[in-house]
Order: sequence, then structure tokens, then C-alpha cells
Amino acid sequence: MALRHLLLLLLTVVPVVTGRAAKGLNEQSAASDRPNVLFILADDLGLHDLSVEGSTFYQTPNIDELANGGARFTNGYANCQVCSPSRASIQTGKYPPRHGVTDWIGARAGMNQSLGERLFAPEYARSLPLADTTIAEAMRDAGYTTFFAGKWHLGGEGSLPTDHGYQINRGGFDRGGPPGGYFSPYQNPLLEDGPDGESLPLRLASETSQFIREHQTKPFFAMLSFYSVHGPIQTSKPLWEKYRAIASEQSPPASRFKVDRTMPVRQVQDHPVYAGMMESMDTAVGNVLKTLRECNLDRSTIVIFTGDNGGVSSGDGFSTSNLPLRGGKGRQWEGGIREPYYIRYPEQIEPKTICDYPATGADFYPTILDLCGLAPQPEQHVDGVSLVSAIKGEPVPERALFWHYPHYGNQGGEPSSIIRKGDWKLIHYYEDGHDELYNLDTDPGETNDLALQMPITTQRLAGELKSWLKSVNAGLPAADPTFDPAKAEARAVRYQTKFKEWLEHSHAAMLDPNWKPNATWWGSMVTND
Repeated sequence: MALRHLLLLLLTVVPVVTGRAAKGLNEQSAASDRPNVLFILADDLGLHDLSVEGSTFYQTPNIDELANGGARFTNGYANCQVCSPSRASIQTGKYPPRHGVTDWIGARAGMNQSLGERLFAPEYARSLPLADTTIAEAMRDAGYTTFFAGKWHLGGEGSLPTDHGYQINRGGFDRGGPPGGYFSPYQNPLLEDGPDGESLPLRLASETSQFIREHQTKPFFAMLSFYSVHGPIQTSKPLWEKYRAIASEQSPPASRFKVDRTMPVRQVQDHPVYAGMMESMDTAVGNVLKTLRECNLDRSTIVIFTGDNGGVSSGDGFSTSNLPLRGGKGRQWEGGIREPYYIRYPEQIEPKTICDYPATGADFYPTILDLCGLAPQPEQHVDGVSLVSAIKGEPVPERALFWHYPHYGNQGGEPSSIIRKGDWKLIHYYEDGHDELYNLDTDPGETNDLALQMPITTQRLAGELKSWLKSVNAGLPAADPTFDPAKAEARAVRYQTKFKEWLEHSHAAMLDPNWKPNATWWGSMVTND
């Protein structure tokens, strides 16, 4: 009887975590002392490009399973609306003005680089600063074997993954897009070509799986950084045919594009080539998750999935729609910065945990350290916070989130800075100094600017934003005296007329059963002649 009473007593004191933000961390499970970490980063992925996030056209069962297997953040953000700054923030735990990479590396900037716009863009760091201790260096120094595969775009020689803590690098170099496209030969100096026609995302998944198998007996930190779904927009003929047939069953839209201030923006998800790219990336994710299961590492491995900026609805391939969010890659609205944001760790995080706490890419650094039982490095990840308390469902202090993109996006974005605090989001524009104010709770599509109706809130948030910009010594744009208003007006008219008409025609043509991009489907079809 005494033993029975003792067991009952022990059962009554086990803490139980409840609440919408999770059932939280499963405190009854025995957590591994040294969990592995697999960080999966997609490129140019919109929040609503995943079926788990509402897409009814793209098919992403493997990523959906990952999202439902742990904590899914409903207010997850990239740290910039373009790639390199966000990637640098993930590596450093800092906002872009602190690490200095405020635009995609390779973009023109500086007082001698006229863009034909009203403003000169300020200069920015062209590589990840070596003075920073990256998350890879922190993990390596803690005894983890570190691995990188895929897109880097944070500098070339002297600033490659292997210069920033990654002991093994497969394909990460200075380019932002795959120079040879998505099928071998890749024309990548740090990734050996596979057989002609081999799929790039599947190859990167294979490299990652091989690393996991070879290092499964000791802790590892692996980053699988897809080039997908960045341009060029390419897929195989079978996948195009699959999604062309699906799109053809839908009612054809009256128009696929709408001009939103500066450029046409895609309003419909029916791009069959892009859908094929989404499936290839999802299959690649599934292959790596399968490897974890085969190695009996799936419960003891922290798996993170996110993206570096919003989906490309304008500019580049004009390939997806981010609705109901406004805008997309390169743009200052939610479509440009909201991202899928998932953390799976079965030994500690309950499946289908929902977290509403606003989180950014800078938060991954301290969160990973926390989940792995490693000491924080607050002098490094100064802008990131551990999300473990939010995952548990515990009260967390409100904080403001900030963005600073003083550049022109080639997707139509405007030089601006942003503050989000609570449900309020304020955007400050540098061309004319005006502010926009949105309530994201009641207006997630940012259609109703409240700046004039709520001048007190606008003034308060604008003041906080200004103070933050000063505290991080943010670079600001300056007037370009060579700006020609007539040329700018002619360009705007062209975007609204001839260019939009061309987009409508070319994107509709992809649904024609006889459409053919080239003889070999970008090299995916290997000919024998």
C-alpha cells in the first residue's frame, strides 16, 4: 500500500501545461541531453504557398506533417523582405542594421549608383561579418559537427560557410540563384554535378541525408538551405503536366495580375511550373525526414523550417500569390515578410502546438541554444529571444519588432522601415516621409491605412521606430538629384499597360497543353541523340 500511495503522490505533482499556445513542452518526456538540429530554410517561400497554411493548389504533405508535428507560429517573420539580410540575421541573431547586410548581396547601392529612382540607396555590408559568432560557430564550439548544403549568398571567398563555423559545405557560395538552374549540370563550384537532369533540391536532400547517416552517433547541426523556390522558375514536364491539369479544372480568372502602387502583383495561385518546384522541394524535405526516422533520430532531433522572405508575387518570376496578405518579396507589407515558422522536437514539444507570439529569424539562435541546453550568448544574439517560454504557453513580455530596408526592391518595394508592436504595424516611407498604420488583427491584408484616423498611435510608433533606427545607427537613403520624373512616369505607365498585358498572356499560355519552354525542359529531360 505504501508503494501505491507513493506512486499516486508522484503522479499528482507532475506539472501540466495547458493553453492555446501549446499544450506546450511535454515536461513528462525525458529530453535528450544533446539533441541534434536540422534547420531547413526555403528561399522566396510565401506563407500561403503551403497547404497547411491554406493553399489549395500547391501540394506539400511532408512540410505539412512537419508543421503539425511541433510548434507552428502564426506570426512568424523573416527579418527582411529580401534574402541576404534575413539569412544573416538567422546566422547572427541580429537585425540587419546591426550586422550591416541590409540588401541582397550584389544589389547596387551608394551615392555613385543611380537607380533611376528618387533616392540613392545607402551602402551595405557585402558579406557576413567575421567578427560575429554565428550559430554554426556556437554549435561547433559546443561539440556539434556542423554541415551546410545549398544557398549561402552571404559572401564569397573568405566568407563562405566554412569561414563561419560550418565544417562541411555542399553548394554554398556567393550566388543567390542556382547558376545552372534546377537540373544538373549545376555550374556550382562547390557542388559536384550529378547525372544530367538530376534535380537540385533532391540532390541537396541526398547530401544532407548522407551527412546524417555518417554522423548519427554524435550530435550534429545541419542546415539544409534550398535554392528553391527562387528563380529561375523550372520544373520537369511530368510535374508541369500534373499541375496544368489541376489548374485547368479551376475556373479561369478574369485577370491574374493587379497593379499595386508600383508593379503588377499576382493574385492567383495557378502557376503550374512553380507548383512543380514546390512539390520537388516538399519531396526533398520528406526524404530528409525519412532519413531521421530510419536512423531513429526523429524524436531526438530539433527540426526547424522557415523561409527568408515572402513569395515572389511581383518581379522575378511573378510566380505566386500571397493573398490574403498584401504584396510579396521585396515589398514592405506582410506578404513580403511573413513566413512559415515551425519548430519540431518530439521529446519536448507537443504536436499541433500553436503559438501566436510574434517571432523573427533572429530568434532561432537563442531558441536553439535553449533547447539544446547550451548557455545563451546575449552579447551576440542581441535582437533574438528564446521562444521556449512562448512554446510552453507561459506569459511572455510584449516587444516591438523592427525592419529596415532603405533600398528599392526589384519587385516594386519602396525604401522603408517598419515597427510592429502588438497588433499595430507602422511603415515609414523615405521617398516622401509619410507613414502608414495598420491593425493586423482586424486588417491582416493591410487595406485600411489608419494613420490619419489615429494620429496619437501613429506618432507614438513613429517615435519608437525613429529611436530604434538611431540606436542601431541605421543607414538612410539620400535624394538622387539626377532623378527624372518623366522617365519614372513612363515606366509606371508601361507597368500598368503593356507589361501587365504581357504577363497576363505569358502566364495563361503555361496552361496550354501544347506549351513547351524548350526542347529539354531546362535540362530535366536527358536526350539520347
